[in-house]
Amino acid sequence: MNVDFHLKIFSLIDRRITISMRMIQYGIILAVVLISVAAAYWGSMTVLMALAGAVAGTAGFLALLRFPNLGFLLLFLGGMFVPFKGPGGFNASILTLILMIVLWLMDMFVVRRKFEFVRSRPIRPAGYMLIVCVVAFAMGQIPWFIFANQAPIDAQIGGFAIYFFLVLTMIMTANVIRSIRWLKVIVWTFIGLGFIYVLGRTLQLEIVDRIYAHGVYANSMFWMWMVTLPLSQAIYNNHLSLRSKAVLYGIVALTFFVALVQQNDWKSGWVPAGLVAAVLVGWKFRKVLPFTIPFVLMVAAYLAQDLISTDEYSWGTRVDAWLVVLDIARVSPIIGLGFSNYYWYAKVFTIRGYRIRFNSHSQFVDIIAQTGILGLIFFLWILFEVGRLAYRLMNLLPEGFPKGYAYGVFAGVFGSLMAAFLVDWLLPFTYNIGLDGVRASVLPWIFFGGLISLEQIYLVNQKAAPVDSREQEPRPLK
Repeated sequence: MNVDFHLKIFSLIDRRITISMRMIQYGIILAVVLISVAAAYWGSMTVLMALAGAVAGTAGFLALLRFPNLGFLLLFLGGMFVPFKGPGGFNASILTLILMIVLWLMDMFVVRRKFEFVRSRPIRPAGYMLIVCVVAFAMGQIPWFIFANQAPIDAQIGGFAIYFFLVLTMIMTANVIRSIRWLKVIVWTFIGLGFIYVLGRTLQLEIVDRIYAHGVYANSMFWMWMVTLPLSQAIYNNHLSLRSKAVLYGIVALTFFVALVQQNDWKSGWVPAGLVAAVLVGWKFRKVLPFTIPFVLMVAAYLAQDLISTDEYSWGTRVDAWLVVLDIARVSPIIGLGFSNYYWYAKVFTIRGYRIRFNSHSQFVDIIAQTGILGLIFFLWILFEVGRLAYRLMNLLPEGFPKGYAYGVFAGVFGSLMAAFLVDWLLPFTYNIGLDGVRASVLPWIFFGGLISLEQIYLVNQKAAPVDSREQEPRPLK
């Protein structure tokens, strides 16, 4: 079997290239020999690991060329189990993500020779958000405050990369996943890998914290989606057996045990997940929900008061930080100050009598400070359109996994809004969650894109027979 592709770069190069499988095998053998010689010569474990990583990366690259959807599994595996962190927290997760996006773009540019995206309502605000990110990065090169330093260029690039590539992940996922079978594999793989960690924490096995990367389990998105996906399937997937549903309920229960009992002080671990569970259960029994409104309001008021009273100092300083950061952002309210800059400008201002650098600990305030009001509008627009699409698909998709997935994403939008209020979990800030947080912050963008893929598979491309043609490849709209 040969690797055959048509390479065309404008009018400069236009030729068909064929690489035989034997040449690929010879190349792998040569690479192994070179690595062995280099490792023996330098004798450094770091060099050996780097060379081994290069071989693994090459193998992954070849696999992605043939099966692009494998990238999502590699993304989970690399994000969870590869502890390597480069400058600024650069890690296997962000590297795999960038590689997947580049290969997807090259497939359009080199192979199909035309840029064509699926048409869906969430795609438009996502595209606008990408444009705002580019403009905000350019505006960030302007020294907004004479007496303060700007953020180093590597910090600005890191902040830009987080926003740009995470939003682009949703668009890429919507275009790459073309089969319900692959979406199932991605979802169940995440649940399975996540459950191993949750079970280890339940049994208080310290080894799981050493095996799994800190950026995964220390991120609210991991815990929220470990509740969202299994619970939505258990409640709304009518094709599952009672035994399968019992297993999923057990996963949710253990997840809440770890998040709510073992690490109760960490609000981001269980508050968004709890809201998601409330939405999923409440929607299931929505006919009786109006009669429970007084009780729900009392419980919500009690929980809100309890959350604030048990961490009053933290909430007070957060509010002060929000006010100061918004005051800083007034010099460029429309497009923001650029990425990471406000953290350095903060020393010009005072917070509780101190002149220090700090971050806002709020996704919404971060977005305003870095990409302005326009960035916040498009961010909220994305979540609104994803939520509206999920609501629409809840009633249109066939029974089984697709319907359960739509309900899960619908509830996940509410949980994402809560997580964004607490900390910058969806689009990490460079000097807070950082690039290492992309390991788990990529999850909502993947699952949002998966929802758009379901729309294409069932409603756009299979209008005639949405149930009998589940495995057909979707065709982008002309």
